Amino acid sequence: MPAIAVRALTKRFRVPVRGPGLAAALGSLVRRSHDVVEAIRDLSFTVDEGEMLGVLGPNGAGKTTTLKILAGLLFPTAGEVSVLGYTPWRRRRDYLRQISMVLGNKSQLTWDIPARDSFEVLREIYRVPRDAFRRTSADLIERLDAGALLAKPVRTLSLGERMKCELIAAFLHRPRLVFLDEPTLGLDVTMQRRLREFVAERNADGVTVLLTSHYMADVQALCRRVVLVSEGRLVFDGTLDELSARVAPFKLLTVTTQTPPEAWPRLPATRVLRSTDQELALRVERDSVARVTGMLIERLRPTDLKVEDPPIEDVLDRVYGRGEHP
Repeated sequence: MPAIAVRALTKRFRVPVRGPGLAAALGSLVRRSHDVVEAIRDLSFTVDEGEMLGVLGPNGAGKTTTLKILAGLLFPTAGEVSVLGYTPWRRRRDYLRQISMVLGNKSQLTWDIPARDSFEVLREIYRVPRDAFRRTSADLIERLDAGALLAKPVRTLSLGERMKCELIAAFLHRPRLVFLDEPTLGLDVTMQRRLREFVAERNADGVTVLLTSHYMADVQALCRRVVLVSEGRLVFDGTLDELSARVAPFKLLTVTTQTPPEAWPRLPATRVLRSTDQELALRVERDSVARVTGMLIERLRPTDLKVEDPPIEDVLDRVYGRGEHP
């Protein structure tokens, strides 16, 4: 049985609208107009126990709405959802004790008291035995090197320091499933890497993780599998390599050589991206990479040759910006 099973999930919101100006404002007091926004449309996917799944999509694609439904914070309009064998929006205590959620733009810590006091509040809420709480909190604090932060009011912490404490709070009761919505939002590169390592360790311990992030480094480092959501619909489910092969069926090839440009051969199934006296950058159709590489090695005797997939950001831009769905 999968940890998460979603079938034909749909969520619609009624959003109040009105025109500009005083007359429209006064008229809305008597008669309100609404638009119906379909945030999620017929969404289906599963997540295995212990898996880490990346949920990708542009702003407004329905990622956070999906996570909130799975966590029991929102009711769906239609569809079926099972998470750890429970229906999330019924909010059974046994279910809530097994999950946790981190929102990068919101805090679960009390702003004006030290993080350590918020941890104690969470211990009481989740009824964690004191000995187990001491062991778990000490381990988490050590792994994130957060000991010096716990006596400071949360409002005095930097964003990176606060996110360390947010992650400790999320894992204090040893959840089986964690929802992470933009956990590295606004953090510097060093802090992003530190938090990614922490999440990877928790996943290696068997915790199931659903991750949304606009930082592709997060997804590439952590997730073997991703689902791609666009306008509330599922448009892809698989690995990033499979997504790249479907949407961008080419590779990028860069060769450095001492052979003068006038002696460079004509190459099949290629497009020149950049050319200097000693370097040639090409876009090569995937089926022709081996053939083109062989020709370059034979005729140019390169000092350096690099073959790589296009950046995942470019692949996603093809999906979101140009509508080239896999």
